[in-house]
Amino acid sequence: MTTAGSKIAPAVPTAAELSRVDAQWRAANYLAACQIHLVDNPLLKTPLRPEHVKPRLVGHWGTCPGLNFVYAHLNRAIVQRDLPMLFVTGPGHGGPALYAQTWLEGSYSEAWPEVSYDEAGLRRLCRQFSFPGGVPSHVAPHVPGSIHEGGELGYSLAHAHGAAFDNPHLVVACVVGDGEAETGPLATSWQSGRFLNPVRDGAVLPILHLNGYKIANPTLLSRIAGSELDELLRGNGYAPRYVEGDDPEPMHQAMAAALDDVLDEIDGIQVRARSSGRPPERPRWPLIVLRSPKGWTGPSFVDGQPVEGTWRSHQVPLPGVREHPEQLSRLEDWLRSYRPELLFDESGRPTGEVTALIPRGDRRMGSSPQANGGLVLRPLDLPEVAAHAITLERPGGTTAEPTRVLGKWLRDVFALNRRTANFRLFGPDETASNRLEAVFEVTAKTWLCETRPVDDNLAADGRVMEVLSEHLCQGWLEGYLLSGRHGLISCYEAFAHIVDSMVNQHVKWLKVHRGIPWRRPVASLTYLLTSHVWRQDHNGFSHQDPGFVDHVANKSPEVVRVYLPPDANTLLWVADHCLRSRDYVNVIVAGKNDGPVWLGREQAALHCARGAGIWEWAGAHPNREPDVVLACAGDAPTVEVLAAAKLLRDHLPAVAVRVVNVVDLMRLLPETWHPHGMSDREFDSLFTTDRPVVFAYHGYPWLIHRLTYRRAGHAGFHVRGYVEHGTTTTPFDMLVRNDMDRFQLVIDVIDRVPGLLTGAGPVRQRMTDERERHRRWIVEHGEDLPEIREWSWEGR
Repeated sequence: MTTAGSKIAPAVPTAAELSRVDAQWRAANYLAACQIHLVDNPLLKTPLRPEHVKPRLVGHWGTCPGLNFVYAHLNRAIVQRDLPMLFVTGPGHGGPALYAQTWLEGSYSEAWPEVSYDEAGLRRLCRQFSFPGGVPSHVAPHVPGSIHEGGELGYSLAHAHGAAFDNPHLVVACVVGDGEAETGPLATSWQSGRFLNPVRDGAVLPILHLNGYKIANPTLLSRIAGSELDELLRGNGYAPRYVEGDDPEPMHQAMAAALDDVLDEIDGIQVRARSSGRPPERPRWPLIVLRSPKGWTGPSFVDGQPVEGTWRSHQVPLPGVREHPEQLSRLEDWLRSYRPELLFDESGRPTGEVTALIPRGDRRMGSSPQANGGLVLRPLDLPEVAAHAITLERPGGTTAEPTRVLGKWLRDVFALNRRTANFRLFGPDETASNRLEAVFEVTAKTWLCETRPVDDNLAADGRVMEVLSEHLCQGWLEGYLLSGRHGLISCYEAFAHIVDSMVNQHVKWLKVHRGIPWRRPVASLTYLLTSHVWRQDHNGFSHQDPGFVDHVANKSPEVVRVYLPPDANTLLWVADHCLRSRDYVNVIVAGKNDGPVWLGREQAALHCARGAGIWEWAGAHPNREPDVVLACAGDAPTVEVLAAAKLLRDHLPAVAVRVVNVVDLMRLLPETWHPHGMSDREFDSLFTTDRPVVFAYHGYPWLIHRLTYRRAGHAGFHVRGYVEHGTTTTPFDMLVRNDMDRFQLVIDVIDRVPGLLTGAGPVRQRMTDERERHRRWIVEHGEDLPEIREWSWEGR
């Protein structure tokens, strides 16, 4: 078998071989055009009539010929080299090309037997495209061999590198559209090659496709001087080859030569690195620049306007086929120009000329196991959580930094899975800042560039991926997960918003993926959001934003999960659960600063399994019906609720207080809305139906109202949280500014429990005075009051 890392050079392709590549290309172009236009008569066995054409022409032709050209040439190389290859489609709306290619190779019919490998299947292939009840115009999860949809541009190259990490024999061919190349994430993704280790990783072959236009404008990289483009690509660490033109025959020859050249170069890079016995030098990876006309082989002119090679070919070149006989005639001429009678037999199956250079079995790019990552996914060997949990004699009896405790557990995750090499930690330059640095005891950060004596924890074989781009970290992780591995991303809470759109796309992918029977479950994408809003007092307002949870909570309930562990021990159990899960997006919000540990090993495990529960030890008069429920979700809110409960016990001892802590935020939803949701009976047993609930929440308070508004007792909910009152100040002042401090919570109880307002007036006044005393103190001393800094539950 010839794979990346071999020294075997294939023979120069013959004219006969290139003729077969051309036949495959023409067949795929024909099917792409048919999908956009036709609902019937896919083999043109009779003259086209208006009823053969879809009533709504929806699709994008312009990128399809280039994608088909690349795919057909890659197939030749795969067959010659017996090469495992994954195909990533960067240009948006390239679905018709990939539906066509996977149908021609048979992988589509194997995945979707109803789209059979014959004329009936061709009819269904065409009818379903961008049709109600059919398939979308992107390379969505429906397409076998896909890990990247391309609905939102900019992520293809990051996904491709994520798939190549720890896949040493895989070549990931990534077509980068020139419109896509203008996006910020894609511009950053060119740096990914500097993190690709030729010893242990596969290779990524970027193919920058310059077809010149976006929807209605020229593309930037197609309009700069060739020398400037070459300098740009070389400056990004690549060795580009150029294939340019519009005449198919010389273009086939040039593409075949360029492809053989770059694959030989990849072989050479990997052979040298894997045989040297030394840490690898960072290679200059090859890249192909393909410059071909947009809408290549389509109509040259329509209604006197140029189409091929212009922006007019971006979508549907002949939009009025049903209404205008001359356009119907043009469409038939266009389709017959591919000579379908030579490409398909009477039964509708592709001829031998078309299929001669299509790979077999899982060498077909539509059948790549890495593109259906659950097929190759191996469970992580996870360390025992209890062995890492903090020993606790009583609630709040000790303190710990939650993420530092988690870091030691993650260190052991790396150690236990060293041989399988299927786990990585991703993050934008924040692993140590987020107190996960224990992982550096067993692995380093991946680094193939220059190192200096002052540098720490850098190595070519490191398994921590740090680069100061949230987009790139997320894109790498998505590609890594979708191709069958495990990972975690750690990020400052406020800046997770940078990837709002990316998580939206990944959630949509997972939702569709979960409904496709041949797609196997993949490891969940898990965020650890730390350095959070309540401890960004030193960095100020710009770093204070807990809204990523709101964004995720709006997404498909069968996919998203949100966890707010209140201490180090619950964080361990939540993390263990998330790394065992499949097909979810998990968001964990946890602090890195020293804080109380509330629950011991067994109590933490039970509480996390419940997702929400009553802390009887924290309330007052647990055997009575509560006068008020103090609820909390998040570590800082939990401290304030318990401090408020203590104040109530001290100053209003007759008040029956129930404390409810929520770890799994989705538990607040009804069970009919979310798989983790509570029944009304369970919810009412925690929060009651008629007693006031004062809820201290980590983020924006209206999210709690949205999650609970259908509940019987919702009218009694009063939620405190972050309300955009931030600045550079002390930790406790952040709570005071947003009215989530312990004194305000006591005031809220007094204001809402019937009969307390008049009788507890002196206590209310004292709480107000304490807030004012706090303000005066911090202005004078620059730190919080001693009784705030030294507060502990056990001191009650």
